[in-house]
Amino acid sequence: MKKIIANKEIDVNEEGYLTDFNQWDREVGECIAGDCDIKLTDRHWEVIDYLHDRHHKDEPLSIRGIKKSGVIDVKEFYNLFPGGPLKKATLIAGIPKPKSCI
Repeated sequence: MKKIIANKEIDVNEEGYLTDFNQWDREVGECIAGDCDIKLTDRHWEVIDYLHDRHHKDEPLSIRGIKKSGVIDVKEFYNLFPGGPLKKATLIAGIPKPKSCI
């Protein structure tokens, strides 16, 4: 399905996750974050960059992996992306919802 995000037609699935990562850019991420009531800071971008790195290496994402990453502790992760941090962070980052998320 198509959705207009940042004045661009973006392909998304039924949950709103991008189906083509090549359509993602920082502006798209900022718009998705705004829809989630999140104003992105440099700290958010550090986490998003980490998620992109893991995604490009085809490494599975999980809360446990985030905890062990050394990039961010779990409490801060929940504070930055409240209400399902891994789901929201990956949604904003334009990558598929991790299998570990329900």
